[in-house]
Amino acid sequence: MARQMTYAQAISEATVQGMQKDSNVLVMGLGVDDPKGIFGTTLEARKKFGLNRVISTPASENAMTGVAIGAALNGKRPIFVHARNDFMFLALDQIINNASKWKYVYGENSNVPIVVRGIIGKGWGQGPTHSQSIQSIVAHFPGLYVAMPSTPYIAKGILLKSLELNVPVVIFEHRRLYDFKQDVPTGKYVLDFGKAKIFKRGKDVTVVATSILVHQALRAAKIVSKFGISVEVVDPITISPLDEKTIISSVKKTGRLVCADTSWLRCGVASEISAVVAEKAFQFLKAPIKRIALPECPCPVSRQLEDFFYKDYQDIVRACFQSVGKKMPVNLIKEKEEDPFLGPY
Repeated sequence: MARQMTYAQAISEATVQGMQKDSNVLVMGLGVDDPKGIFGTTLEARKKFGLNRVISTPASENAMTGVAIGAALNGKRPIFVHARNDFMFLALDQIINNASKWKYVYGENSNVPIVVRGIIGKGWGQGPTHSQSIQSIVAHFPGLYVAMPSTPYIAKGILLKSLELNVPVVIFEHRRLYDFKQDVPTGKYVLDFGKAKIFKRGKDVTVVATSILVHQALRAAKIVSKFGISVEVVDPITISPLDEKTIISSVKKTGRLVCADTSWLRCGVASEISAVVAEKAFQFLKAPIKRIALPECPCPVSRQLEDFFYKDYQDIVRACFQSVGKKMPVNLIKEKEEDPFLGPY
């Protein structure tokens, strides 16, 4: 049976179900026991399991992530929450030099089953140091699984799957998705890593998008369909491992690729997916690959500059018209518009 749940509620339910199934699952992080409970994602776990399994940590990200890794090495399954993924920079030494390499160093005789949640996305004019998306940095290192759930259904299934794996997992959640609602099954279910989802079938352009840009891609697809452009929207869901097969199969059909990611262009996820297609499906391309990502500068604080800085459906619309060689109608897109189905800035 399914019922409507927000993205935040789906994460909360997955956390509780994971903790009920396995007494070794615990939640750690700065603010996990606060009244707001990390956008409501840790509140129910705190009520049901108390402060012995929902543990607020000091603002010492490197040390506390090390504690969580130590707990994982001793039979626990920590979910470590970074209220902003930017704070994860301080813990990268632990994540990259310890968690990701452990199974290789010890010949897979010892593993680090830790789940790290990091929150991305703009909000309240948070500027250059509190608004970054670091998925490409983390995914660069072997041994780490990296996911970017775009819907409540995916968020629940990915988190529950993560709690079954004996590998370190990093999940990036976009803060504007927390209020997005969808039908989600009440029971436990899992979604495999390395398996993309095709949200919309099409024949003219493949749009591969991550996180919140999946919704922007669907909105763009609806707009361009009125002008005879059929878009296929693919959500990789996990960028490590990456479902290359589904992406390449789509590009072979459409002959065109637009790739959209929430971070910067250089050495980013959009660039990696573009490289995979260029290497393995170049002969099927009818037009140059289009990449959509952030401008090469830190995020501004001003709301007006933020509107220019962040990419959305408008950028995808333009890229689709360019990819098929059609001229976009003048004034088709007049100004930035809020998406009525996503949460507030």
